[in-house]
Amino acid sequence: MEEGFWQTRWQRDQIGFHLNTVNPGLESYWSRLNIAKGSHVFVPLCGKSVDMCWLAEQGYKVLGIELIEKAVTDFFVEQKLTPVIRQRGPFTAYSAGQITILCGNFFDLRAEDLINFAAFYDRAALIALPEELRKQYAAHLSAIMPQGCKGLLLTMDYPQHQMKGPPFAVPPEQVEQLLGEAFTIECTEQRDILDEEWRFKAVGITRMFDYVYCVRCRSLE
Repeated sequence: MEEGFWQTRWQRDQIGFHLNTVNPGLESYWSRLNIAKGSHVFVPLCGKSVDMCWLAEQGYKVLGIELIEKAVTDFFVEQKLTPVIRQRGPFTAYSAGQITILCGNFFDLRAEDLINFAAFYDRAALIALPEELRKQYAAHLSAIMPQGCKGLLLTMDYPQHQMKGPPFAVPPEQVEQLLGEAFTIECTEQRDILDEEWRFKAVGITRMFDYVYCVRCRSLE
């Protein structure tokens, strides 16, 4: 997906992927990672997700990255936060309290930017990308996350030919293909959500599942 695609989606507020409440998968399964309070948590392609607020409330220092500036500014306005804005390399960094969002391209991040990060949380990054970019994203994430990190990954699967996407279908076998070399992957939840997702059912989707994965860097083993 090119930048122009997402710029248009945000300018038109075509952001059905955005949730105004904390994702239940995050609330239910984050504790399984056993991440110490005060640790740094990375949220790729974060949009204006309120999940970042939840992580901050749990005592974590949150770093998000988001390509679209409107998403970043909307986040701080809606959360009634006044950010300090600074230039950080190729990124514009917006910071308030325990939350910093880098406005810029995910692929410009380097391993040095995430030194000592304990975890990442991906609710809407992997499923937002078409197949080729998905491969690049997974490879880059694996390269920049430090040794010893853990992650919570949320995906969905449905018959891809029934809808163009995004969100895209990312079946379990593809998660393994994309991240299995760098991480051990444990599927902690598989849930049939078709009856809950009327928007998708209305366009002809016949099967839809949500997945929650706990992943751990293989360097620990």
